[in-house]
Amino acid sequence: MTWDDIDWSILDRLRGTFLSGTPTGGPYWQSPEDLANYDFTYGERIGWKWDQVLRELRLRGWRPQGRTVLDWGCGSGIAGRRVIAALGAESFDALTLWDHSPVACDYAADAARHAFPRLSVHQATPGYFSGTERIGLLLLSHVLNELPAAARDELRLLCVRADAILWVEPGTHDVSRQLGGFREQLRGSGFRVIAPCTHENECPMFALGRERDWCHFFAPPPAEIFADSNWVKFGHRAGIDLRSLPYAFLALDRHQAPAVPPVSDPRGVELATLDPNAPEAAAVRAEAAAAGSEHPGGAAGSALAPEDLSRVIGRVEHFKPYARLLNCDATGLNELELPKRADPALFKQLERTKAPLVYRWRREGKRILGGSPLAG
Repeated sequence: MTWDDIDWSILDRLRGTFLSGTPTGGPYWQSPEDLANYDFTYGERIGWKWDQVLRELRLRGWRPQGRTVLDWGCGSGIAGRRVIAALGAESFDALTLWDHSPVACDYAADAARHAFPRLSVHQATPGYFSGTERIGLLLLSHVLNELPAAARDELRLLCVRADAILWVEPGTHDVSRQLGGFREQLRGSGFRVIAPCTHENECPMFALGRERDWCHFFAPPPAEIFADSNWVKFGHRAGIDLRSLPYAFLALDRHQAPAVPPVSDPRGVELATLDPNAPEAAAVRAEAAAAGSEHPGGAAGSALAPEDLSRVIGRVEHFKPYARLLNCDATGLNELELPKRADPALFKQLERTKAPLVYRWRREGKRILGGSPLAG
């Protein structure tokens, strides 16, 4: 596929479907040409989000141990191909693909076989989903806004079979908070949170008074697309700001600590774990940390995030005398400020960096005195 091959009428039709923002009544892929046009444009933008997620996982020193991959709701298969290319096809034995559209499954399988000739690629059968076979790495990409309630329940059951999960969604308020709900449920089902969180406490986005906040980030698109007239045309026609790639994501893997039974808070919202300050929860976290050191999450080894790490939510706002940011760490969410004169180099770095915003701060209360990014 090249820009000369693009069928703009197909992209216009797909755009109308995507903008509806509601679960589809059936597959919206009508032909392999639909998938090819999507993969080259919209799919590539999703690929840039996956690239940024994978950069962050490299920074954190994490790799999945499992050698099998399931790309669930695969569409054109962009997520599976991006992950396998980044981690190395030699790291995996098999890729399984599933989508409610047989046309999409066929396209994704053909594309994966072309990209990774030595990798075993096959499509999931009904028996696969009714079985109990472990899933080494479960990939989920932009699926939540298309799922009815019954399908979400099935997805939760599928997640329980996975040894690790990488999940990327649009960075909208509604979808991000839905993803956070899955985080809480899976956190109580034997999973530890690898990223984006720097802690394993209850997500502070769900604290009272934080209803307007949501966990999201921005991926940098390749700089060269802004000088490419074809991408500029695509952006105008699709009504897309090419500079903005908001996303939300989760990376989780299994640890050996016992799951904490679910409880309900006074608001009637089911939580996946006990209160993080409860003695029982502290004991479980201690066991989880020990299990993480004995059973590292990746081939290269992985430990739970150091307690002093922070993750910046969204973008850093820059003003002439200071920068302002929403910070998430083990203590919760806090709005912090960095006076420019406190650390001019850090001020400039936060304005220019394209790297994931994972930092160690030196702070006095909500005032940042200095800091350094997590180095991989």
